[in-house]
Formats: sequence, C-alpha cells, structure tokens
Amino acid sequence: MLTILDLNAEFAKLKMLRGRTPETPEADRVGAFARLAPYRDSAINVAKFSGEGPWERHPNGDEIVQIVDGAVTFHIMTDDGPQSHALKAGMVVIVPQGAWHRFEAPDGVSLMTATPQPTQHLTFAIDDPRTLE
Repeated sequence: MLTILDLNAEFAKLKMLRGRTPETPEADRVGAFARLAPYRDSAINVAKFSGEGPWERHPNGDEIVQIVDGAVTFHIMTDDGPQSHALKAGMVVIVPQGAWHRFEAPDGVSLMTATPQPTQHLTFAIDDPRTLE
C-alpha cells in the first residue's frame, strides 16, 4: 500500500507540549504526539515538545529520529557509560536496539521517528535507568 505524508501539514496540526517531564500524564500529551502511519514492525511518529522526555528503550529494533525543527540534547546510555549529543534541525540519530535514551529540549523541538514496538518508557525521573535492571 502506498502512503504519502505531508509532514508540514502534520506538524501544523500538533500543539507544542511545554514543560514536559518524565511524569507528564498521558492526557497532557494528547495533541503533541501523533502516529502517522505503520512502518514494518513499528510506526512513523511526530512530536512537538519542550522540556525533558522520559528514559525509553526499544527491545525489538533500532529507532530512527529526525530533528525537524529546533534543537535537542540526546542522552544515551552506552557500554562506555552515559553520553550526550547536541542535535539540531536536519540531523538524524539511529538509536541502537535496547539502548536507554531520552531527549531534553528546553527551547522546544519537533521531531519525527520510526519507532519499533513495543517501547519501554519510565514514568519517573532517574539519573541512570540501568540501575533498575
């Protein structure tokens, strides 16, 4: 089946979720996140937010994240310890399968993802999610 997406139109539909935290309730996220289409064992998603996202990981595959507008600090837990990377519009990060990661965007970001399912999200703030294992 052919799928054509107008990303400008899809992002225009989203509201900016301001002050996101790991504890932000699902109800507050409505309108700032959207699933646009299925893709393989995952989905194409878009989001607009400022603040800090929760730690998350994807046990069934790599995630592709494109920064469409704004900037974000991408935090990831690696075998060598935590790393942080500054990303801006036009950049793509391929997040390795199973790696804990999160996004911090104090001034706001719009991003698109190809996210394998299921996704494991933490719903509380923690410095290192690996300590839970």
